[in-house]
Amino acid sequence: MPLGQRQGDNGESRYCGAEAAWSSDIQDSLSFALSGAFDFIIAPLTDPSYRPSKAKRDPEGSAIVPPFAGSDLVLSPSQWSSHIVGKLSGWLDLDSHDELVRSDSETTIKQEAAWASHLSLQACLLPTPRPLNCGNYARCVNQVLQGLTSMQLWLRIPLVSPELEAAQGTEEEDRLFLERDEITGRFKNDTWEWWNMFRTLCEHHSQLSVALDITAELPSPSSLRRWIGEPLKAAILHTSAFLTNKRGYPCLSRQHQHLITTLFSHNVQIVLSGTCLHHVDQPPSTAIDPSSFGGNGTEDVAYSKHPLKPYLEYIAYLYRKMDPPDEQERFEMGYRDFLQAPLQPLMDNLEAQTYETFEKDSTKYSQYQKAVHAALLDRVPDRMVSTTTTVLMVVGAGRGPLVRASLQAAHETGRKLRVYAVEKNPNAVVTLHSLIKLEGWENVVTVISCDMRRWNAPEQADILVSELLGSFGDNELSPECLDGAQRFLKQDGISIPSSYTSFIGPITASKLHNDVKSYADLAHFETAYVVKFHSVARLAPPQPVFTFEHPNFDAPLDNRRYVKLKFELSPDTGSALVHGFGGYFDAVLYKDVHLGIEPSTATPNMFSWFAIFFPLRKPIYMPAGSVLELHFWRCIAPSKVWYEWAVTAPSVSPVHNVNGRSYWVGL
Repeated sequence: MPLGQRQGDNGESRYCGAEAAWSSDIQDSLSFALSGAFDFIIAPLTDPSYRPSKAKRDPEGSAIVPPFAGSDLVLSPSQWSSHIVGKLSGWLDLDSHDELVRSDSETTIKQEAAWASHLSLQACLLPTPRPLNCGNYARCVNQVLQGLTSMQLWLRIPLVSPELEAAQGTEEEDRLFLERDEITGRFKNDTWEWWNMFRTLCEHHSQLSVALDITAELPSPSSLRRWIGEPLKAAILHTSAFLTNKRGYPCLSRQHQHLITTLFSHNVQIVLSGTCLHHVDQPPSTAIDPSSFGGNGTEDVAYSKHPLKPYLEYIAYLYRKMDPPDEQERFEMGYRDFLQAPLQPLMDNLEAQTYETFEKDSTKYSQYQKAVHAALLDRVPDRMVSTTTTVLMVVGAGRGPLVRASLQAAHETGRKLRVYAVEKNPNAVVTLHSLIKLEGWENVVTVISCDMRRWNAPEQADILVSELLGSFGDNELSPECLDGAQRFLKQDGISIPSSYTSFIGPITASKLHNDVKSYADLAHFETAYVVKFHSVARLAPPQPVFTFEHPNFDAPLDNRRYVKLKFELSPDTGSALVHGFGGYFDAVLYKDVHLGIEPSTATPNMFSWFAIFFPLRKPIYMPAGSVLELHFWRCIAPSKVWYEWAVTAPSVSPVHNVNGRSYWVGL
C-alpha cells in the first residue's frame, strides 16, 4: 500500500520497500511484506552458501544449476517486476587478493544478473564496493550493463563510511575523516569517492544508480546536498537510525526527517532494513490478504506483526505531512530535468500556445506594472498630469500583456499615455488588433507590425518597455534588439528593463548529462538547454557573468564579452563531479523593481523562465576544497551571437562551441 497520495505527485517515492533475508520460499517472504503494507522487497536471489567452485557437477563435468530461490513460476511476471528488487550475494568480492574468491565472485555476479534479467526485475542491488579499490568489480558490472535492456543496477553505498561512523565522538574521528588513499590521494572515508570511482569505470552508464545506506550518523548538510545531483533511486534506512519518542514508538531526528522528505521530493524510494529495535503493540492488519499469494488466509494474524511495521507507519506519516505541491509546482513537474532548446523569438515567430503559457505568469506582469507605475510618477509630476501625455513604446508586444500592464499603471497614477505596440510576428499582430478593439483602446494604442530594429518611429518615446530576456538574460538578444530600438528613445528616456545581469555556477546533474550523452554527438554537448532544475546539486553560489544597461549610448556599441570566474568547493562538501553549469539572470526593471531567477534573489511565484544548462563534454572532478576556473565568452558575427566556454582548473576541458559550430542565436 503506497505511503500516501499527494495531489499532482504520483512519483515512485510513494512506494516503500523492506530488505528481506534469504529464504528458499520467496513467495512467503513477499506475502509477509505485503501483509505488513510494504510495496516491495529487496531479496537475495541465491542461497548465500552457494559457491561455483563447490557446486556439484554431473558426470560430464558441467556444474549443476545453482540453487536459486525456487523457479520463475513461484510468482507471476507482474509480481516479479512490481514487487521484487533482486539483491546480489553479499559475499561477492571481485577485488579480493584470493584468486578463488575472485573467480567465484565473477561467475556468480553474472549468473545472478542473468537470472534477474530473465525474471524481468526492474532493478538489482549490488553489494558495496571496496573503498577506492573496485577496478575488477566495476569491470564485471560494466560487462553486465552492456547486455541489459531495461533493468537498473543499484550500487549500495553507505552515506557515512562504517569506519568513520564507528569513530564518531572519538579523537580518532578527525584523523579518519582526513585520511587519504596512498595511490589516488582521495579521501578514503568520503563514500561519494567510492561511488564516483565506480561509476567512472562504468562510463557513467545510465542504468547504474545509487542506493544510499542511511544509519544513525549523517554527514554535513553541504556534503548531503551533492547527492541530489546523482542518480539516486533508493535510500536504505536502517532501524538503527531511529530514536524513541515518549510513547516508545520509533521516530527520526530533525536532520533525518529533513533528509527523508528531501528524498521523497526527488522521487527516491525508501527501503527499511534491520531488526526491530522498538517493541510496540501492533493492531491486526487486513491490508493484504495472504491467500491472494497462495496462502489459505490462516496466517493473517502472523503476517500483521511484521517487525518493521512501526517504522513504515512513521515513514508514511512523514510522507503524508509534506505540503502538497502548489499550482506553480504542479505546472513545473512535467518540465523537471527535461532538456528544452531555448527560444529564438528574433528568428522564429512564437506560436499561440507559447504565448498562452507565458501570459499566465501574473507575477511577471505585476512587476512590469510596478515598474511603469514608478516611471510614470517620476516622469510626470502631479502639477503636469493634465497637460502631459507620456509616449510609451512596447517593443516586442506579443499579444499585448505588457500593453495592458502599462495602461493599468497609467490608470493607477492618473497619467495620460500614448502607446505604440511594436511586434514583428504578423500572427500576434492579428490578436493585438482584436484586443485593442475589444478593450476600446483605439485612441490610445497604435499597433506597428515591424521589426523594432527597422521601424522609423514618428516620434520619440519617453518610456521604452520590452520583454526580451532569456534564461541567461541576453541569450534571446535583448542587447542587440534594444540597441537598435533606442534610437527612438529620448536622451533622458527610461528603458524598462534598465539593466540585467547573467549568473552562472557549477552543478552536479547526472541525469541531464546522461540525457545529452544519449544523443551521441558533439553538437548536443555544445548546446545550451532551458531546464527546470530539480535533481541538481549546486556546488557553489552562482557568480555574475555579463551585465547590460539600457539605454546604452556608447559609441561604438560592442556587446561582446569575456569573463574568467573562480568557484571554490567547500571542504565540508567533500569532492564532487561537475557535469556543467547552471545559468540564471537578474534584471532591474526600474529602480528598486526587479525580477529574476538567480536562486538567492529569485522572484517568488514566477515561472516564465527556467534556468539554462551549459553542459561539459566530460565531467570535471573537483577534489574537496579545490577551485574551478571557468572561462566564458559572448561572441558576435554579422548574422549570429553565440557562447563559448571552457574549464582550466582543476583540470582542463576543450573550448566548447568554437565559432558557434553547434549552438548560436540568429540576428
